[in-house]
Amino acid sequence: MKRADFSPLPDTKINLKDYDPDFHEDWNKQTAKDETDRLQERIQDLQERLYAEGKQALLIVVQAMDTGGKDGLIKKVFSGVNPQGVTVTSFKAPTPEELARDFLWRIHRHAPAKGFIGIFNRSHYEDVLVVRVNKLVPTEVWKSRYDHINAFERLLVESGTRILKFYLHISKAEQKERLLARLDNPNKHWKFSLGDLPVRERWDDYMKAYEDALTRCNTEYAPWHIVPANRKWYRDLFVTQVILKTLEAMNPRFPPAEAGLDQVVIPD
Repeated sequence: MKRADFSPLPDTKINLKDYDPDFHEDWNKQTAKDETDRLQERIQDLQERLYAEGKQALLIVVQAMDTGGKDGLIKKVFSGVNPQGVTVTSFKAPTPEELARDFLWRIHRHAPAKGFIGIFNRSHYEDVLVVRVNKLVPTEVWKSRYDHINAFERLLVESGTRILKFYLHISKAEQKERLLARLDNPNKHWKFSLGDLPVRERWDDYMKAYEDALTRCNTEYAPWHIVPANRKWYRDLFVTQVILKTLEAMNPRFPPAEAGLDQVVIPD
């Protein structure tokens, strides 16, 4: 495969078996880390411009199976940015208040304001993933949600928000290694949940659900990127490169200075 294949074009039927989670181009651990650090400096500058400009927003959606690396990715890629201009929202099981409303209500209220980068750790896609696999609503309900999601994302884009969506693609064998590593390290026990094991048993059902979501909701205005994530250092580099390219295309600019600043005298 080529790097470009991991950002499939709209209307492409996705089969995750076609995507190698070990893919890493010609990078190794050290060169990838060095390049990620270099690119992050540019992201920090562009994020400051985005915040100062206050006219655009960037929404980053991160989805993965358990142990896929969502937390680690967010921590690494956004280290060093100004926290005043970044919001991170982790979506858990919906509350009774949220269940009493449409499935996008709790999502929309966390969409980033202009000038901000918003990061969703899990997202509205849980409503066509977990909800589907666990049969929490009738089939006709979750099937209709693909169109609702596309319309919702189009609304955000037309209102000035760029959207990037990343599926962190790990193998089932890699997940097992990461789960065992959590069990072996007492400092990681808090991240291990017995509830992860029944989810793992339904791996194939989740892969099918992800394939349908990636296929049905991969649009020009809100594209999906399938991130080879078995190697954490390549995962971080891949996502950093895509975010930087997007911010450069957004081209945020500092607002013009007030007139007359050249005449200002600061009194003693």
